[in-house]
Amino acid sequence: MRILFADKFPAAHLHTVAAMGHEYVLDEGLSADNLPDKINGAQVLVVRSTKVTAETFAAASALRMVIRAGAGTNTIDKECAAKKGIYVCNVPGKNAIAVAELTLGLILAIDRKIPDNVTAIRNRDWDKSRFSVATGLFGRRLGIVGTGAIGLAVAERARAFGLGIHVIEKSGRNATTQSKLNELGAKYVPDLESLATLCDILSFHVPASDENRGLVGESLLSLMRPGSIIINTSRGDIVDEPALIRALDEKDIWAGLDVYNDEPGSTKDKFDSSLARHPNVYGTHHIGASTSQAQDAVARGVLEILDAFGRGTVLHCVNGVV
Repeated sequence: MRILFADKFPAAHLHTVAAMGHEYVLDEGLSADNLPDKINGAQVLVVRSTKVTAETFAAASALRMVIRAGAGTNTIDKECAAKKGIYVCNVPGKNAIAVAELTLGLILAIDRKIPDNVTAIRNRDWDKSRFSVATGLFGRRLGIVGTGAIGLAVAERARAFGLGIHVIEKSGRNATTQSKLNELGAKYVPDLESLATLCDILSFHVPASDENRGLVGESLLSLMRPGSIIINTSRGDIVDEPALIRALDEKDIWAGLDVYNDEPGSTKDKFDSSLARHPNVYGTHHIGASTSQAQDAVARGVLEILDAFGRGTVLHCVNGVV
């Protein structure tokens, strides 16, 4: 097969792709704008952050599969792909630890104001009294919204800091997840509103969907206490950004964000976001899954999909093509 890698991919695994008998092109500079010009002839497209639009599918004469080297597929026009009979597949669960580590890092950074400490001391400004007011994490209540692989990984690590784990009670939760939550001493509440009212920190690990769009909005934020913390390492569109900015201003809520609405579709670009620039926001560049450990695990997952597809089997298809 002819495979186009539109984002970074570990070199060692590219050698494996060649050893499997495939022809590949690696072009890390592709974006939603220029991908349509490069897609013709590729049978498989592998992407991380590069957006795959209807224009790309229209220009693709030989494309049979798009593989998202990660879990979320909201940057791919899955409906358009389905209409053309093109499989959209993902690699779920492989980056859970990396995202969980960043989540805890953001929580710690906000509590101890680590970025502002670094900025001050680099500017030769010694202000110990300003930065000696952290609350600490032990005994505080963390609400985890979304208890998939990432949510569970966050719960495991948060418990080690002495945070109390709180989740929404769900009758359809699988037995393995339920058992793990019980083992971690999780406490259950009936709904998201109860979680917001009770917890000091809310951390979101949910997929992009119509149901989740604007989940963090005016009504939810009104229930959170002043000084509360919101962490979003899932998808930008779950946050109503103007509503969150108002809460940051009016209730001194803090936010640790790895994702944003309208973030760039390429790895290097200009990005002007009122939310990201807010002094109560500690933001990162959508890097939750960007550790070498996670990328190695995801790459192995991509190879598994390629190997299966070469043998006539489709793994982890998410757009309903049969």
